[in-house]
Amino acid sequence: MLIILNSCSTRNLIYMSDLHQEGAITEKIQNAREPRIQPIDLLSITVSTLNPESNLLFNSGVLASIGNSQGQGNTPSQLNQGYRVDNNGEINFPVLGKVQLAGLTLEEATDKMVQLLEKEARNPIVNIKIVNFRITVVGEVANPSTISVPSEKINIIEAIGLAGDMTPFGKRENILLMREVGEERTTVRLNLNDKAILDSPYFYLQQNDIIYVEPDKARALQANSGRVNALFYLTLLNSIAFIGLQFGLFNR
Repeated sequence: MLIILNSCSTRNLIYMSDLHQEGAITEKIQNAREPRIQPIDLLSITVSTLNPESNLLFNSGVLASIGNSQGQGNTPSQLNQGYRVDNNGEINFPVLGKVQLAGLTLEEATDKMVQLLEKEARNPIVNIKIVNFRITVVGEVANPSTISVPSEKINIIEAIGLAGDMTPFGKRENILLMREVGEERTTVRLNLNDKAILDSPYFYLQQNDIIYVEPDKARALQANSGRVNALFYLTLLNSIAFIGLQFGLFNR
């Protein structure tokens, strides 16, 4: 009976429940960080110049599609799969060859590519995106899934919302975040009941982050309902036997 009663204890299901209930609070954001390019990232890099021939040369897939005009089933969208950042943090770009981009923000990488391309073409305009920017949310959420993030900016509450929000069984005070950068893996526990999460360096997610929402004891007991039922019936039988013995003693 104690086990059953313990599973029915109340839990705080409110995000950042310690925020003031009235009035608006304005604070400067201190923890927003731009994502940095990492090894194994896939980058989309487009280059625009004043020279149409240079545009064909620097944009991946265009030359291949023209050379394949006889038609072998390939299209520019199929061929333009992006530039993979290798384990050394480099991409292999037309004309430029190996270019080190790992560790740079998208803005820094764009500036670097512009400086390098200015030696090959006039007034180059470069746009870089991380094609494989995605996060994974699993555990006690309505729709566990891997989510692509085209804007390359997402926080942990947005990610959980895209996964359908947490179920009532999800531990909002004990969210596990797993992050891999290079050869290092970081795991951290986050409390979404506490408004301090807004200032956490882990509030804004990085590419390939994994969020695990741990279930509470009630869900564990529900998953093992056979054991709970057995305990309940055993307790009930013991109670009946005890009452029977008591009445038997009184009758004597």
